[in-house]
Amino acid sequence: MRNNVTMRDIADKIGVSSVTVSKALNDKEGVSEELRKKIQSLAEELGYRFNSTAKSMKEGLSYNIGVIIPEHFIGETKSFYLSFYQEITKHLESYHYYGILQTLSQEDEMNHVLPGTYYENKVDGFIILGQISNEYLNVLKNNGIPLICLDFYTDQTEVDCIITDNFYGTYEVTNHLIKMGHREIAFVGNIYFTSSIQDRYLGYYKSLLEHRLPLKEHFIINDRDDNGTFIDIQLPKERPTAFVCNCDQVAYNVVKKLQRLGYRIPEDFSVVGFDNDIYSTIASPQLTTVQVNVPEMSEAAVRNIIEKVRDNQKASGRVLVKGKIVQRDSVADINSKLKK
Repeated sequence: MRNNVTMRDIADKIGVSSVTVSKALNDKEGVSEELRKKIQSLAEELGYRFNSTAKSMKEGLSYNIGVIIPEHFIGETKSFYLSFYQEITKHLESYHYYGILQTLSQEDEMNHVLPGTYYENKVDGFIILGQISNEYLNVLKNNGIPLICLDFYTDQTEVDCIITDNFYGTYEVTNHLIKMGHREIAFVGNIYFTSSIQDRYLGYYKSLLEHRLPLKEHFIINDRDDNGTFIDIQLPKERPTAFVCNCDQVAYNVVKKLQRLGYRIPEDFSVVGFDNDIYSTIASPQLTTVQVNVPEMSEAAVRNIIEKVRDNQKASGRVLVKGKIVQRDSVADINSKLKK
């Protein structure tokens, strides 16, 4: 099919007006959802090219959304947040938008330097992926640009956030360890670093409380400094039988450390993670973990930021998206040992 397909071509094939096609392709009111999907499907089939440049000049919009990721959340593999970014751009395209990835340096965050795309009016809003400081968030918010926080939240209730259900996910995976006979369970993570780690810790703690297991302070093990740089994990002298790690990369690090010390996983220790990213599968054995629903979270973030671009008074609050446990080979059932 030729590349210069027009709205008139689409309208003639379906038997509607060009105005109806325009409304459907631009997500305007006045078209039923069934007809909108039919028009959009045909437009994609015919290879219709949305002229975002002409539309942006007419409406004063850039049709770009900035995706800000603090640099300390981008690890060596960059897999977890890049998978988020890929999903975000896919969903943005359905609204005829593009995503511009921007890494926020620690220096710019400390000095409250906003992205260049903001000063150059190249974006209509921001999706912030990975926790930033309240001070930097206030600078963005006070400049009036629409924004959505993805994968974290703060105490600022007026800021909309899309988050995985960290509390329930870790609560469930800790329950799983307890069902497997574990009673001495450690938590690995800097509980002051992000809202996500705090909620995962609280889910772990609730599971202990419900099973009347004591919370041992020396079983709360730090994994990183206050800048987010991973540190050497210090194992307690009293060894737990299982480790609940705040993310798969940390679980991978714990597994490697234990193996260097001559221990076997899961025969000697069980280890679980969170995220279900690449670290869960490159670990040996592969990790039992909590899978974050990246597609659903990304879709919700895009839908909400587009709504806020259209009406900056629109508010969605905090949206929780449930994950699920993925069981692999890093957890041992020690119930039989306890009976001996």
